[in-house]
Amino acid sequence: ILLNNVSTFIVYEEDLDSLFRRLSVIAYEDIGLANPAIGPRLDSAINAALRVGLPEANIPIGTIVAEMALSPKSNTAHIAFTKALEDIENGNVGSIPSHIKTDSPDYKYPHDYKGAYVVQQYLPDKLKNKKYYTPKDIGYEKQIKEIYERLEKIKNNTKK
Repeated sequence: ILLNNVSTFIVYEEDLDSLFRRLSVIAYEDIGLANPAIGPRLDSAINAALRVGLPEANIPIGTIVAEMALSPKSNTAHIAFTKALEDIENGNVGSIPSHIKTDSPDYKYPHDYKGAYVVQQYLPDKLKNKKYYTPKDIGYEKQIKEIYERLEKIKNNTKK
């Protein structure tokens, strides 16, 4: 791949699969929740590039690469998922709480409650206070952080 400037790329046929794979990883690992719309936008650019073929494929590829480079970045979802997997791999797990099992009469369906949220334990007792996700205050994730903090406040006020 030869970078001429921010919006012009020269891409060769043999580079496309590797390029598309790498861009996909960047979209979800490096940009993530700061701009979650980038994943579908990248897929759209990949489809356009494949549809038009080279050399015109350079146009949607160059456009999406520039957008990705200028996009806010957050890897918080990736980090949270990795932490959860580490707990599983290390045997730090527990039993599914009985009140959320499919046949439980004690399950509270969130959509039946105001704001489609109900305070209910979803993690096993062993992990019930574990926090995997720590939101950043950047891009779209700023909105997610506000929602997360509001739900945490509701949960904490209910415990009292």
